[in-house]
Amino acid sequence: MKVKYIYQQFLSHISIIIVAFLILSLVFTQYVETLVYKNKTEELISYGDNILRDLDRGTERPDQVINQYARVLFGRDIQFSVFDENIQLLNPIRWRGPAIELSEKEWSQLTNGEPIVKNYDLKRYDRAVTLVVLPYINRGNFIGGILLTSPISGTREMITEINKYLFYTVLIALAVSFLLSWLLSRIHVNRIKKLQEATSAVAAGDYTVKVPSSDFDEIGELANDFNGMVDRLNASKSEIESLENRRRQFMSDVSHELRTPLTTISGMIEGLRNNMIPEAEKERGINLVSQETKRLIRLVNENLDYDKIRSNQVQLHKEEIELIEVLEIIQDQLELQAEERNNRIEIESGDSAIVYADYDRLVQILINITKNSIQFTENGTITLRGRKSGQMTVIEIEDTGIGIEPAEIEKIWHRFYKADISRTSNPFGEFGLGLSIVKQLVQMHDGKITVESEQGKGTKFVIQLPFR
Repeated sequence: MKVKYIYQQFLSHISIIIVAFLILSLVFTQYVETLVYKNKTEELISYGDNILRDLDRGTERPDQVINQYARVLFGRDIQFSVFDENIQLLNPIRWRGPAIELSEKEWSQLTNGEPIVKNYDLKRYDRAVTLVVLPYINRGNFIGGILLTSPISGTREMITEINKYLFYTVLIALAVSFLLSWLLSRIHVNRIKKLQEATSAVAAGDYTVKVPSSDFDEIGELANDFNGMVDRLNASKSEIESLENRRRQFMSDVSHELRTPLTTISGMIEGLRNNMIPEAEKERGINLVSQETKRLIRLVNENLDYDKIRSNQVQLHKEEIELIEVLEIIQDQLELQAEERNNRIEIESGDSAIVYADYDRLVQILINITKNSIQFTENGTITLRGRKSGQMTVIEIEDTGIGIEPAEIEKIWHRFYKADISRTSNPFGEFGLGLSIVKQLVQMHDGKITVESEQGKGTKFVIQLPFR
């Protein structure tokens, strides 16, 4: 059976309040009843002590003392009897108090000097009374006592009246509590309902929904967490859409980049097979097929490298390497490519500069960046620098090329990013994977890479690798 949350909240509130009121009512009633009987008992004890004190003085005859108190106490509906050690009444003939009816245990208690107090006594007399018996001790000897009784009808009526007003108070309090509980339940349920509606909207794909939040209680904190989750989902959605767009662009680029060399290779093989290529051109055709084949291998290897790096399948074998030697190797390997664009590669590094890295991966990092610098630069200079800075080895690759727009700097590290220069002169490596691989490899070396660029003046990549 389904029970709405508002009814659960309301019933729980009301149940707790009712139980609390019942307990408080019982405790209060018991307290009031005890207090009333205590006051009545103390009143009887006080009168009894006064009577015994006046009898003990002996300034007046006992019958005079008893008659005086009898006239006073009769108006207060209090009766008393004075008796001796033989339980013989000492009251005057014209004043008859209550009979002395004590059990052996009570008589023994009284003769030992202990008073007897009964808040509610019905068995001795024909009506319920409060009973007090005080011992009369003279020089350590028991010589009698005094018994005082007062009917409890008035006390009962007072307690009943108090309970009646208490009952009315409880009803009023319950009515107010009913309204407050209903109001609070509605407020909490409405807040939860907003969260439920927002959750349904998110499940339907709407990541822009928001709910009112606060730090007042747990529901407010839940709303804060929900809004934070929606923000992250919205950011993830934007990133996924951006990634999907780059993936589609990547597939388009792959198709274009692979189609050209495959078409060239297929055409050359068909020409060679059918002797359609002159003998003088065969050597050139074979070289072209070889170059295009190497290009395809390079493109495939670059993608495989990226996947291996992302899945932690690449193991680094770090060693101490003289930086000047690595930079000279980069210069030698890329010098011809630089000359094709009328660029020159310069090296600025001290002989003592040492880098602690995996040799093959370091060369891969530097070649990728330097190739990009060459493709971005024409009739300029690419400078390779290396130095030791504290516990870090710093490598800089700076060019005097066209630079990068500020909005594009962060995008160059994305896997499928490709600058709109041209398909044949992609400055970030084939299919935009080059710099993504570079960043992953630098991070695997516990280093970091940054880029500074100004349009029309050039770009500088700065790599910092820890030494040991």
